[in-house]
Amino acid sequence: MPAHVFDHQAPDRFVAGTVGLPGERTFFLQASSAGTVHSVMLEKEQVEVLAERIDELLDLVRARAGADHGVPPHPLPELEDNAGLVTPVDPEFRVGTMSMGWDTEHHRLLLECFELTRADAESGSSSEPGDDGQDRAVLRVMLPGPQAREFARRALQVVSAGRGECPLCHQPLDAQGHICPRLNGVAR
Repeated sequence: MPAHVFDHQAPDRFVAGTVGLPGERTFFLQASSAGTVHSVMLEKEQVEVLAERIDELLDLVRARAGADHGVPPHPLPELEDNAGLVTPVDPEFRVGTMSMGWDTEHHRLLLECFELTRADAESGSSSEPGDDGQDRAVLRVMLPGPQAREFARRALQVVSAGRGECPLCHQPLDAQGHICPRLNGVAR
């Protein structure tokens, strides 16, 4: 059975968001185009690395393409999107592998998020799409530079909005506090 492709060539909205309380959050990417919404689930670290890599790629495009790139150096205030996810959030799949690149012809970022298969989960790794002979579902999104820059800003904001950290050991604080190793196991 061929994999399903959730394609958003010009999404009205593409954001990272969470469901749940700090310390128990589930992370999602959500793309919407023409009234259709697709959500995929992923790990906090995947969101953080994706946002950082998008910013790096956009900076590289700016450096190489000069003024004819369509990529702003910073997020544009008029594109700021801090609204929540469209609910109910019903993920299509859990993300394993992601890839991205810059389409020089259309001046857009191409992002592909591939499904994490059962074989990947059992082996503890995720192979390159197609390496294992399995068809994977994929969320494919094409973003112009300004929208990609805003996605990265919001994604980093979402990641950092979790639990605070202990000023002594820098581990995350739970609502009930935590046992701090710097205080020889005394609860903070």
